[in-house]
Amino acid sequence: MKEFRPSLSYMTKKQSRMGRHLCLFVICGIVLPILLSGCGHLNDGFQEANDLFSQGNYSASLNKYAQIIENNPTTGDRVLFEMGIIYSYPKNLQKDYQKSLECFQKLIKEYPGSGYRQNSERMIFSINNLSLKDTTLATQQTQIKTLKQELACKENEVVSLRKKIEALEKKVFTYAIRSGSVDRIVIEKKARKLRLISQGDVIKTYKIALGGNPVGPKEREGDNKTPEGIYCINARNRDSHYHRSLSISYPNERDKKRASELGVSPGGDIMIHGIKKGFSWVGEAQAEVDWTKGCIAVTDEEIEEIDKLAPNGTIVEIRP
Repeated sequence: MKEFRPSLSYMTKKQSRMGRHLCLFVICGIVLPILLSGCGHLNDGFQEANDLFSQGNYSASLNKYAQIIENNPTTGDRVLFEMGIIYSYPKNLQKDYQKSLECFQKLIKEYPGSGYRQNSERMIFSINNLSLKDTTLATQQTQIKTLKQELACKENEVVSLRKKIEALEKKVFTYAIRSGSVDRIVIEKKARKLRLISQGDVIKTYKIALGGNPVGPKEREGDNKTPEGIYCINARNRDSHYHRSLSISYPNERDKKRASELGVSPGGDIMIHGIKKGFSWVGEAQAEVDWTKGCIAVTDEEIEEIDKLAPNGTIVEIRP
């Protein structure tokens, strides 16, 4: 016995009894069983049209349905319904919701008593929802594309501005080196930053390492703290054990008084210096940990710059 496989027509009638599922079926983009089934006993070209659809040849299937309705107008409602389904089928890359709607609308208008009418009405409702969602999605995608383009332009502007700033900073820094115009060094312990100030403007910023016990002002010799207060550069050593060093005038009178009250020595030899000889390869990584005995450390290249820019007598302000 030849195996029976439900046809498009048979499944359409079944969905007529289960109309409430059709809307969800289309909206979710699930493959409609009505269009996946074959038939062993269809005639008048429906078998061929159904086979073409099953093979994914949707254009050929639509052409075949067009021939069927031309040769046999009495099957028009069935053909229109099945063509409408194919035009809105999710896997049909050339799906056309407008043509699908036209098929269902024509069916309702020209075949008011058709058994396909109820499902056609539901399909019209579903397609209108799908079309609205597609339009909304397309609009949102266009907006996203526009925003991405605007963001790219802004990013390019930021990059351009950064390059201009870097170029200007280099000019200012070069001028400062030539003129020796740095008049103040500000050290911010918490931020681990050393800033060179010229006439109130920051011309260069460096990352620094501090003493191994950096919180709070230095109180006594050996406490591994970096001082806090106002000092000045009072000496320099260009053959230091730490590449180069600029001596800071610690202790000042306030430091001496505090140490005296505590009955301890305030200590001394606080400097801005480079990396210990033999370890210059550490480079900028030296600032990742506080490793000095209370001094302020920068890289060897950086201490050379600071040495050129900050003459003896330059104010050094060390903030908490």
